[in-house]
Amino acid sequence: MNQSLARHVISLKETLDGKPPRVSFEFFPPKTPEMEEKLWQSVSRLEPLSPQFVSVTYGAGGSTRERTHATVKRILQETGLKPAAHLTCIGVTAQEMDDIARGYWELGVRHIVALRGDAPEGSGAYQPYPGGYAYASDLVKGLKKIADFEISVGAYPETHPEAVSAEADMDSLKRKIDNGATRAITQYFFDTNIYLEFVEKAQKAGINIPIVPGILPVTNFKQLQNFSAKCGTSIPDWMSHLFDGLDNDPQTRQLVAAIVAVEQCCSLRQAGVDEFHFYTLNRSDLTQAICHILGIRENKHA
Repeated sequence: MNQSLARHVISLKETLDGKPPRVSFEFFPPKTPEMEEKLWQSVSRLEPLSPQFVSVTYGAGGSTRERTHATVKRILQETGLKPAAHLTCIGVTAQEMDDIARGYWELGVRHIVALRGDAPEGSGAYQPYPGGYAYASDLVKGLKKIADFEISVGAYPETHPEAVSAEADMDSLKRKIDNGATRAITQYFFDTNIYLEFVEKAQKAGINIPIVPGILPVTNFKQLQNFSAKCGTSIPDWMSHLFDGLDNDPQTRQLVAAIVAVEQCCSLRQAGVDEFHFYTLNRSDLTQAICHILGIRENKHA
């Protein structure tokens, strides 16, 4: 057997021999009735996998605030899932943000994903909103004064594109933890070593909360290239080679995407990682297939 193929077989077998990993899923609020139907189809298909939680994103500049709230509310009221609402520092005063947080707590939401957020497209570099929380660490501190939320924050294995240095970025993560964050979820990445080295550096910096790897199943490679250039995620040459020539072949692209994500998860599992956060892009097919291969199945006896 080819040595590379044998390594993959052993990797998968060892992964399946152990306890399945814990997972969580990210969705974004729909803009149209068609997108809404697609979202709820995905939610319905992934709910039986019993994720730890599902998060709902918050658009740039706070552009999806009402839709995010409506989606979180529906998940809470119509499913057995635990929703986590994204909040950003963009476009609201601290008092307004506190009111939004209180509203979520009263609704029954106990988990917030607290982010600084990005300035709206074309508005220039990020500037703190007058009277608002300036950075995610400030938002975390403010949320903890409102209620005992579980708070997840972002982490950047390849450094936030606006950070002055990797050390400064790590200091920023440490402030979020010190102010009350209980979990960090990483930006997506494709080089496992980058994540593992980042976790090691974080531990040396005194960060001891879970740093959950964000996994992005690739649905459109060209879009991935464009977005990765903006957020600072590197795409390995081998990955570009795998997707080469598949722009007009969605079925083969789906198969390749599943293989890439499963290999990434298996590699992380062998390194001791037991939790993954999937960026679903409101699609259930790839995420469901990957979870199935990882041994995550519907609990029909629950």
